[in-house]
Amino acid sequence: MSKSFDYRKVGLRVLETEIAALRGLQEYINDEFNRACDLMLRCTGKVIVMGMGKSGHIARKMAASFASTGTAAFFVHPGEASHGDLGMISPQDVVIAISNSGESSEILAVLPVLKRWGNPLICMTSNSASTMGNEADIHLCIRVPEEACPLGLAPTASTTATLVMGDALAVALLEARGFTSEDFAMSHPGGALGRKLLLRNSDLMHSGDLLPAVSRQASIRDALLEVSAKGLGMTTILNEDGTLAGLFTDGDLRRILDQRVDIHQTRIESVMKTGCTTVPAEMLAAEAVQLMQTKKINGLVVVDKSNRPIGAFNMHDVLKAGVV
Repeated sequence: MSKSFDYRKVGLRVLETEIAALRGLQEYINDEFNRACDLMLRCTGKVIVMGMGKSGHIARKMAASFASTGTAAFFVHPGEASHGDLGMISPQDVVIAISNSGESSEILAVLPVLKRWGNPLICMTSNSASTMGNEADIHLCIRVPEEACPLGLAPTASTTATLVMGDALAVALLEARGFTSEDFAMSHPGGALGRKLLLRNSDLMHSGDLLPAVSRQASIRDALLEVSAKGLGMTTILNEDGTLAGLFTDGDLRRILDQRVDIHQTRIESVMKTGCTTVPAEMLAAEAVQLMQTKKINGLVVVDKSNRPIGAFNMHDVLKAGVV
């Protein structure tokens, strides 16, 4: 059967059915949608999202999307709510209840309590005349012409429509709040974006005794020992007042060996690089990486406002921190 069955044909039919369902959803982005967004934006508590079964899975994702884009939210299981979890909800919270039929018994069981507390109720159903539709302060319709399931039983197009309606709410609120990528990073510190937008040079740099540094009067040999000891492939060269005079890298070593320079007698100031690229501690690490790529260098010296080195790091530190 598997050899003759056209899986691709079925897959394409599912896509067409769900795309048509989403197109039909446009008519429900209406005044009720505006009211729902305004209510959620003005909410002084949290947005509580609940649903059973497949609607519950969508509700969890919806709550996660709200929370990560500036709208404080969490999921409450309707069944558990009847057995104590209603205590998680405060009167200041806005409740979003999801049920395709609008007759979920678990949700209907907690509605009287929510009504008594005065919680604003947004219901997402496919039937505005359902019990939940009638009880709602705001009703968001998620009706679809048909499910992608040929039996018309498994929630497919309807759950997609619900998911997209949730995304529409989340993004509308995101823009209304003026939510920025920096705000997003604050709630995603463990992700790649969070690292790019939160980590600064001060988080990466080797400082204190780990900062490679020698005086201008030091010999090349002493500078090489410092490069080797600190493991950054470079050392800073300091003036008497502690400001940065120059830089010496392991690449410079190869150059001076070709010139047959006496590393024991020659001062490091005679072979150091001057005018090297430096960065401030508060600069984003992602910006420092771009600078390193542009300049085609493997490390950077971090200086204070007086041009005194306070740290240094190289590309290995950047990779280890997950900035790139």
